[in-house]
Amino acid sequence: MKVLRNYIKSLFLLEMFKGMRLTGSYLWRKKFTIRYPEERAPMSPRFRGLHALRRDENGEECCVGCKLCEATCPAMAITIETGPREDDGSRRTTRYDIDLFKCIFCGYCVEACPVDAIVETRICDYHFEERGENIMLKDELLAIGEENRDRINSDLSAQAKYR
Repeated sequence: MKVLRNYIKSLFLLEMFKGMRLTGSYLWRKKFTIRYPEERAPMSPRFRGLHALRRDENGEECCVGCKLCEATCPAMAITIETGPREDDGSRRTTRYDIDLFKCIFCGYCVEACPVDAIVETRICDYHFEERGENIMLKDELLAIGEENRDRINSDLSAQAKYR
């Protein structure tokens, strides 16, 4: 009996008409697509995008060179070298590189940082045209942090509610 029922369904194309009815029901509804470059979808303050290094109020970089972010990175995308400062001898980073081709944007580096020196911004539209541009150097990361300082500070205060 089940074989006969399946044969009749396939003969009269009942599944196809059910699918066409569902598709047709969306034909007259309001569309919910957006025009991407002109319109933006709302983005969460906890979105994980392009990395940035922060500076403190005095203009000095926050990173103390503890290398916890390098140790916790599962993709081994972060490379850090440290050295003493000239003026007071404290340890600071001399090299801080992130390979964005390796990075999986998991956010472990942000969670591991004890001084909130590295953050992930809401920047999601970036591209590379030349070989080697995928490796973000320390100066580039600091520049991104300076350009987006207000947004980063507001996102950090919004994230503090969730901790």
